[in-house]
Amino acid sequence: MKYNRILLKLSGEAMGLDGKGFNFDTITQVAKQISALAKNGTQVGIVIGAGNIWRGRQGTDMDRVAADHMGMLATIINSLAMKDAIEKFDIKCNVMTSIAMDAVAEPYASRRAKEHLENGEICIFAGGTGSPFFSTDTAASLRAAEIEADAILLAKNIDGVYSADPRKDASAKRYRSISFAKVLSDRLQVMDSSATAMCMDNDIPVCVFALNEKDSISRVSAGEALGTVVKNDIKDEFYAD
Repeated sequence: MKYNRILLKLSGEAMGLDGKGFNFDTITQVAKQISALAKNGTQVGIVIGAGNIWRGRQGTDMDRVAADHMGMLATIINSLAMKDAIEKFDIKCNVMTSIAMDAVAEPYASRRAKEHLENGEICIFAGGTGSPFFSTDTAASLRAAEIEADAILLAKNIDGVYSADPRKDASAKRYRSISFAKVLSDRLQVMDSSATAMCMDNDIPVCVFALNEKDSISRVSAGEALGTVVKNDIKDEFYAD
């Protein structure tokens, strides 16, 4: 494996069927790859979004803080679903949450998380950062910095970073590699700006790839050039036409 310790960021939509609810076939396939990585010695932390259950304020009069708290709770539901799937492959998985709920999850502490990882156990970091106004992208960047991850693997519904939205612009080109500075200056939608800046400041590379490609998590972890690599001091390079 290319990386010793990774932080895998999964979108909530990836957990669902057409982006909603739960697609247990997909969850099982993702859990299988994650479990195999851990059994082969890669230390795996995970952050999962909540878009399949809850996204933003639903209703123009809804308070932002209340909506964000609902989203945090939804990430815990997704994390428990993934934990259940992972443990069916005979490997221990811990859900650690920034919101106290001792009956269902362990309180998050970076020192304890690193102990779990060093023991070959998988950790899912739920509840976001524990504060409103921060996305799960920012939570992933924060947890990656705290556990000293070698890289963030950003599994998305798109196969990399593009110069523009390929769904709207037919001339959009896919990057093989791109710097954090370029992502921020061009306002490219990799992660939100807070998450991108945190990765840049802590020198944590981000590998952006399509989750639906066969064995994509395993392949990226092994160092295969799949999707786009985002990091400091790297040449901005497109894939050949």
